Amino acid sequence: MLDLNFVRENLDLVRQALANRKFPADALDRFMEMDADRRKVILESDEINRKRNLYSKEIGELMKQGKGEEAKAIRNEVAEFKERQALLEDKRDHAEAEMRDLLAGLPNIPADDVPVGADESANVEIRKWGEPKEFGFEVKDHVDLGEALGILDLERATKIAGARFAILNGAGARLERALVNFMLDIHTREHGYTETLPPFLVNRTALFGTNQLPKFEDDLFHIKDDRGFALIPTAEVPVTNYHSEEILDAKDLPKYYTAYTPCFRSEAGSYGRDTRGLIRQHQFEKVELVKICLPEESENEHEKLTENAEKILQLLGLPYRTVVLSTGDMGFGAKKTYDIEVWLPSQNTYREISSCSNCGDFQARRMNLRFRRAGGAKPEFAHTLNGSGLAVGRTWIAILENYQQEDGSIHIPEILSPYMYGLTKIG
Repeated sequence: MLDLNFVRENLDLVRQALANRKFPADALDRFMEMDADRRKVILESDEINRKRNLYSKEIGELMKQGKGEEAKAIRNEVAEFKERQALLEDKRDHAEAEMRDLLAGLPNIPADDVPVGADESANVEIRKWGEPKEFGFEVKDHVDLGEALGILDLERATKIAGARFAILNGAGARLERALVNFMLDIHTREHGYTETLPPFLVNRTALFGTNQLPKFEDDLFHIKDDRGFALIPTAEVPVTNYHSEEILDAKDLPKYYTAYTPCFRSEAGSYGRDTRGLIRQHQFEKVELVKICLPEESENEHEKLTENAEKILQLLGLPYRTVVLSTGDMGFGAKKTYDIEVWLPSQNTYREISSCSNCGDFQARRMNLRFRRAGGAKPEFAHTLNGSGLAVGRTWIAILENYQQEDGSIHIPEILSPYMYGLTKIG
């Protein structure tokens, strides 16, 4: 959430940022109206306080002089002041509550170096790694490969659950599990992350903290009872909220966490997109990376987090490119995002496999996550970062397609073979 004082003092900057993000400024106009009303109320309340203090002294003087009737008349006037002040306080509280609600609906301010553009066409490629393989035969997509090998069953998944679900069998299920363990091992042993296993259900407070609510209510799967639970859309939600409502010691930052979880998304508004196969599912698996750090360190930590996610693809020998998202394509809570896109031969293009975002203090304000520097300094809001390290299902797809053989078998990347109990080929 944006800082109220920052918005008030930088209205033109915020308005331009919203325009760059193709976000309507209606809420900002209403914010200005409520802020003006709040200021008027505070001024009137301050004037009433001044008069009450003045009249209190006058009442004391009159009582000393034995002028009880005159003192009583002033007391009656002071009582009317109290009633008026109570009304003013209610108006102020209402204005501040509406202002907070309006701020909760505004996206983060993009960093200065984020490219300005309306959509993904304005994204900027910053690097590539690996060369797409030249196949001497007609390539197949992961659906044809997986179904022919008996490791992917979409038909029975649809029978059991519905569209956008999948069943992995045999070596396919083992490959998914191998990828999870491999990613967690690299991030914990080589990149310094602490593994955590969070709840897969979260409450509305946690969802608000990582900006899924109120804007993305329809993207969630909600549990129908009075506790307000929802299935997590990503491990970012429970892991980033781990230190919500806490004041951390600056010397204990940065904190690095990694978590494997299933993820659940309704994919509202995505009907007709990526309906074939595993690209866009209601349930999928992901290894998440989360960082909590000092404000002055977040840009550097963002670069390192992105490199950590890229390392997985490098070790697996999967070609990819990294792009910085434009203002019109980045997520609601991010101030800057790198998308890592893996090469998919069947589509002859790169597809997103990880989004790595620096959220600045945007989420920390929503969840009241702060830190204190040495010497008893005033608490400050921490910076939070997150990224996929990686989306497991899309990595599974990339391995099938990039390592397919002419006979329909799948070569297992050498580094994954120990996680597959020595298996070198699915065939």
